[in-house]
Amino acid sequence: MTDGVTSADGAEAPVPEPSLPAGASPAAGASPLRPFVVRDVTDPWAFRALERVQVRAWGYPDREVLPGTMFRISAVTGGVVLGAYANLPPGDPAGQVPVGLAFGFPALRGAEVWHHSHLLAVHPQWRGTGMAVALKLAQRERVLAQGLTRMTWTFDPLVARNARLNLGKLGAVAKTYLPDWYALEDDRAAFPADRLMVEWDLTRPQAGRPAPPPRGQVALEALDDDLRPGPARLYLAGGRVLAEVPARPEALEESVRREWRLALREVLGTYLSRGYVVTDLARAGHRAHYVLSRE
Repeated sequence: MTDGVTSADGAEAPVPEPSLPAGASPAAGASPLRPFVVRDVTDPWAFRALERVQVRAWGYPDREVLPGTMFRISAVTGGVVLGAYANLPPGDPAGQVPVGLAFGFPALRGAEVWHHSHLLAVHPQWRGTGMAVALKLAQRERVLAQGLTRMTWTFDPLVARNARLNLGKLGAVAKTYLPDWYALEDDRAAFPADRLMVEWDLTRPQAGRPAPPPRGQVALEALDDDLRPGPARLYLAGGRVLAEVPARPEALEESVRREWRLALREVLGTYLSRGYVVTDLARAGHRAHYVLSRE
């Protein structure tokens, strides 16, 4: 796949991916002031270009990348395909290179119909600009126009920054823990790909709120003298329960990350099965905690 223009000698020359403009303000206010624009994707080659965004955002191998052909057919059968692009002058080819995407489709269970958001990706250089929130709000706008009022998606409970976006900035909640949701490796003993299922009521838009302090009974926390998780406390019954999650799991050894994965699986899975809902991500310094509340 290439994103490019034709050079003077007739060969296709790649267009460099646009960098965040110098002095651009993260989370800029009005749309014209943002360093990016969000657009519906409709052109077959533009769908193809969204493949590269997935690789840049997550380092996906080829077999995990959703192909442009799937975006193409989804866009004309009820799906929503959005691209984010650098806000550059018309005619600048770098303004046609996507640096973010959102993709989802209608879901059906019995008589219930809602929208499931399968992909949200932002190029690492563009994180912190408000792009992820802008993509989700644009997706919400399109889904409401279809007459649907609920959106679901999954995210890795070990990635605290995603929890902050989903719970704190958008106001979604997580009610279901999904162990071994994806088989991302050939080896069954590989790092388990657990997920939390998020539900977002589109009729109740949530303005982004600051992360609350960690107040409540603590069901899981890191050991004081180690980065490993302490023992799970599964006997709590208060109205607000906390479960710590590593703020930077990528900096931990794989064995330690696996311990956190299994500890969060036990704690979140247990309390969600008892009727608790994950409603926010609390922060105190460099530490982060899931907030579980009774519905």
